[in-house]
Amino acid sequence: METTPSTFSLFDRIGTWFRESVFVKLFTIGILTLILLIPQSWIESLIRERQYRASSVVNEITSKWSGPQTLAGPVLVIPFTNRERIDKGKDGIEIREWKQDAYFLPEQLDVKGNVTPQVLHRGLFDAAVYESVINLNARFTKPDFKKLGVAATDIHWNDARLTYCLSDLRGISDNPVFMNGQAALNGEPSNQIGFSTPATTVSSLLNDDSDVDAYRNVAADGASRTGIVTTLPWQSEADFNGTVTAKLNLKGSSLLYFVPVGKTTDVSLQGPWANPSFDGEFLPEDREITDKGFTARWKVLHYNRPFAQEWTGTDTQLSGASFGTRLLIPVDQYQKSIRTAKYGILIILLTFVSLFLVEIIRNIRIHAFQYLLIGAALIIYYTLLLSLSEHVGYNTAYLIASSATVVLVSLYAASFLRKGGMIIFFGSILVFFYGFIFVIIQMQDYSLLLGSIGLFIVIALVMYFSRHVAWYKEAALTQDTPLGS
Repeated sequence: METTPSTFSLFDRIGTWFRESVFVKLFTIGILTLILLIPQSWIESLIRERQYRASSVVNEITSKWSGPQTLAGPVLVIPFTNRERIDKGKDGIEIREWKQDAYFLPEQLDVKGNVTPQVLHRGLFDAAVYESVINLNARFTKPDFKKLGVAATDIHWNDARLTYCLSDLRGISDNPVFMNGQAALNGEPSNQIGFSTPATTVSSLLNDDSDVDAYRNVAADGASRTGIVTTLPWQSEADFNGTVTAKLNLKGSSLLYFVPVGKTTDVSLQGPWANPSFDGEFLPEDREITDKGFTARWKVLHYNRPFAQEWTGTDTQLSGASFGTRLLIPVDQYQKSIRTAKYGILIILLTFVSLFLVEIIRNIRIHAFQYLLIGAALIIYYTLLLSLSEHVGYNTAYLIASSATVVLVSLYAASFLRKGGMIIFFGSILVFFYGFIFVIIQMQDYSLLLGSIGLFIVIALVMYFSRHVAWYKEAALTQDTPLGS
């Protein structure tokens, strides 16, 4: 006896509705998409962990060579006797005396630097370090102690000295040469030079959502008081000579910064590095970058900086005006991988929507487990992209990982799509998705515009292909009734 739909039990009807209902299928796809968000978040955590690992290795390499360098100086230091009258009432007046330092910055400072970069390797990671030759020429005017209210007899010209603040003394690779006029000066290292500059450090790779660069530029982490002190051969005011020169052979890593201590400061840098970044508070007035190297020139006036030309006492910080060049090797594969991973859920959702439309338009049944396997392949894609990019770079890794994923998913889809035309069509959709994401990643300035236009086109196509679907038509209670018919 043949069974008719009217003879089906309530449970048969409910079971058939679950199998045939468009709503249930959409709900299942939504649940699968939400489930896949969990491994998607794990992927982003993995990428950030690799970022941190790369940063740690780079910091370890550079710490053994020499750290980022900030140079401030020369600064002329002349001690004087300061006095204070203390009224002790019936005991009379007590005069307290102590020696205090007065600090004077040069009228003109010219710096010429030649930077020779190197790339150090450890495992998968590279670090940029450099050797440099820095020539400084400074001209001081005779200090006017009358403005400070200091008598000529209280000035200790015989204790006058020049100080240079340097972030990392380990970077001095040869004996510096200091001159005052024609007189050679002897220098000594010191960790308390009387003033300070912000400690220039390279922070870890970005661990936030910023896409500006793979590294933060410069961070002020404490203050640097290390440097070199040179004693001047003066015995009296008559011995004053304001011409000072210095030559430093300096090693460092990633960053080379200068503080504009001159009333007028001119700094020129050059080196065989094809992709420098000019950072800090001032950009160079002139620059030229070629495949063979770079040249750059800064000019800064004392009006442009937030500290005075002279002061007394200690604990003065020459901050807020440093500038220079950055020789970091961009580790953009991590940042680009994170940006790519952010589109992961969109790729999964669009792929599922494409399969769903194929189901209801071409009368093809696709099981929820098959959706899940395809989603898993789309998630694994990001680990493949990350691991390959550490070896061959982001662009090549993107091509290999995308091609492998498209081929894998297309071959698996052949098990239920069956028709060659449908398989090629579905594979072409995946190629379009990955190609479109790649274009967005490369064109940062237009990524929002392109993404918005692309999503608009996708929604329009979904509307077009689903326009004839009978969403509310009751499904017949037979196993042969196609979904959505």
